[in-house]
This record gives sequence, structure tokens and C-alpha cells, in this order.
Amino acid sequence: MKIKNGSGWKAVNDESIGRYFGEYGGIQSYHLYELTEEQYQELDEKMSEGDAAAIMYNGRHMYMSVDDRCGPPYTVVFDDDHETLCPWARTRKSGKVWSDELTDAAVQVFESEKKNRAQRREKRKARSRQKPE
Repeated sequence: MKIKNGSGWKAVNDESIGRYFGEYGGIQSYHLYELTEEQYQELDEKMSEGDAAAIMYNGRHMYMSVDDRCGPPYTVVFDDDHETLCPWARTRKSGKVWSDELTDAAVQVFESEKKNRAQRREKRKARSRQKPE
């Protein structure tokens, strides 16, 4: 595993699975993304959290936790496999975790989450096959 650490962010190249990930945030919000190799390469350990976040934002959102005092705290799990893929991540839950149905709806509605649509559709199909009739 190759790791880049900056002020308020971390990026990981997991060579064993050939994938790239990044996290940023702190007390008020936390975000975990899957990155492309190019996005990972753009990240420089000297850049600010804001600059790193701007790059990561273009990745695939995997997890977010928000407690910003603008409303009740909440957590959204876009990718149920985030713990397996990113055991190093500092994920934390804030308030209630959104249901699968609410997360699926948000992914369909928000353009910023379009990179999760295929993955969420597959998960939804798997859930529907597991439900007893």
C-alpha cells in the first residue's frame, strides 16, 4: 500500500487490488472516495485539504458523515464494501445512517452521485433476490 498524507486528508494506492482511495474531513464532515490513478497522481502531500478535496470530489463517493450543526447529524453509506476496501479509513458515524432506499433515491437524483448509480443498482438487485416472497 502506498499512502499520501496531507493536512486533513489521506490517499491510498492499494496495489494488491489495483485501486485508489482518498479521505478528507474532520469533526463536521468526513468523506471517503474511490479515485482514479490520475486523481491519485494529482494529489501532492503539500496541498491543502481544500485542494485535495477538490480532486477527490471528482472520484466515486463511498461514504460520508455530516455533523455541521445545520441540521441533525447523518451518515450516508454509498458503498457497503467501504470497510473491506478501505480498512485503514477513519470512518465514523454521525447520527442516523440513511436507509438503502433513501441512499438509492439520492444517488438517482443528485448528479454529483452519478458514479454510484451502477453499483447501487447491482446492490438493489441483490437485495431484491434475497428477500423472501
